[in-house]
This record gives sequence, structure tokens and C-alpha cells, in this order.
Amino acid sequence: MNLAKRHFSLALAAVALMGSATLAHAQNALADVMKSKTLKVAVPTDYPPYGFAGLDLQPQGLDIDVAKLIAEKLGVKIELLPVVSANRIPYLQTKKADLVISTLGKNAEREKVIDFTHAYAPFYQGVFAAKGMTVKTFADLSGKTVAVTRGAMEDEELAKVGPADMIVKRFEDQAGTSAAFASGQTQVIATSVSNISTLAQKNPRLDAEYKLLLKDSPNFIGVAKGEDALRAKVNEILLAAKADGTLEKLSQKWLKREAGNLPL
Repeated sequence: MNLAKRHFSLALAAVALMGSATLAHAQNALADVMKSKTLKVAVPTDYPPYGFAGLDLQPQGLDIDVAKLIAEKLGVKIELLPVVSANRIPYLQTKKADLVISTLGKNAEREKVIDFTHAYAPFYQGVFAAKGMTVKTFADLSGKTVAVTRGAMEDEELAKVGPADMIVKRFEDQAGTSAAFASGQTQVIATSVSNISTLAQKNPRLDAEYKLLLKDSPNFIGVAKGEDALRAKVNEILLAAKADGTLEKLSQKWLKREAGNLPL
């Protein structure tokens, strides 16, 4: 082999070695979890019934139960990390969390930066307002004030379909969004059906009702890009939980509705 060919062969070997090293590094999350015996999960604490602080100030809800289920099946401890909509994905990207189980919908933009497991729970977002307010189409939001949580799925979807002159008031977390609507700071709220149900129970005078569908968006678990081993293991746990009725029981417990045909 002449010198030029030898250099070329060495270069190819180096590229292959770098690729292998990158792949190994990219897929170390599951190994790290099993080594540390701890699964770090980003969860909501302001979004009942998916995640909220109970009377003992500890996180509870559907998302928290799913996180605990996965940790139990892995045989490791759970570390719950409270997040809001705006910082869920950054927690994955900066490796603060191994998983995000926080009412996370899947869309093309998010798929560019993180990976997703199978769906684990039903979820949809809509536009809600007082029964006496006429809102039959998105055009009817013209000139109206709408509360929405910054960075949440409903924020993204409303921006696509709402009229240019609707007045969107963004808040940093779900609690702030709900409080703004409940106190009359806005006429309309864009949120999940589960959240509006909780809000209506706490504030019967609101007399709020469903007006428009923004997105039917089941919840998925977020995994960092390239962590295929962890994603496959979580999918395995979710499929078993779907088959044995665990996901159905959790949906009935927290949402009072069927889990339905959750997408893979």
C-alpha cells in the first residue's frame, strides 16, 4: 500500500471510530440511570390532574404516576424535577432530566430537537369562554383577550389559527394563565380540557364552556435525541402497561375518561 492510500485508510478508520464513539456517547442515558439507580424525570406541578402539589406539598397526578411506574419497572429510584411548559425541553437538552413526562404533545418542530416514546395518556387543547360569549369560529376571537401559557402547545396552535387582532396575554405557567382568566383579566382562555374542568370546579361562577378545538394531542414522553436504548426500554414498559390495563386505570383515576386508542 502506498503512502497516499495508507493515509486515506487511516482517515476512514478515524471517522468510523469517531462515529462509534459519538453513538456510544449519545446512547449512555439508560446505562447512566441503571448505574446511578436514579431516574430523573421532569414533571408538571401546576397542571392538574396531570401534575400538581397535593396537600402534603408532594407532586401527584397522572404524569407523576407514570414516572413512578417507569422507575419501578427499571428497578431504580425516582427524582422528580418540577418544570413549566417553557423549560421542559431544555431540561432534556442540558441533561438535567432523563425523561420529560409533562403533558408533552408531539409535533414536527419538537421532533427536530428531541425524540418521543409511544403515547401514554389522552389530551386535547381548546378555547374556552363563558357560555354567554359567542365564539363559533376563530374569527370570533377578533379583538378579544386570550390567556395562554407561554411555550405550551396551545400557544403554538393558537398562533397558527387565531385572527391577527386577537389580544394574546401570555403567562409563564399554567397557574398564572388560569388565575388571569378566573380573575377576569382575559375574556377567553386557551388550555386543556382537564385544566378547564379543574378551574370550573374551583370557580363555578365562571360558567365556562368549550368553544373551539385547537388540537387533539395525546401525551408522549420526551427523550433526548439519540437516546434510543432508553426510548426503547420506556416503550417496552408502556406497551406492557397498555396491555395489562394499567394505562387505562390511570386515565380513569385522574381524567375520568378512557385512555382510548393511544398512538404508537
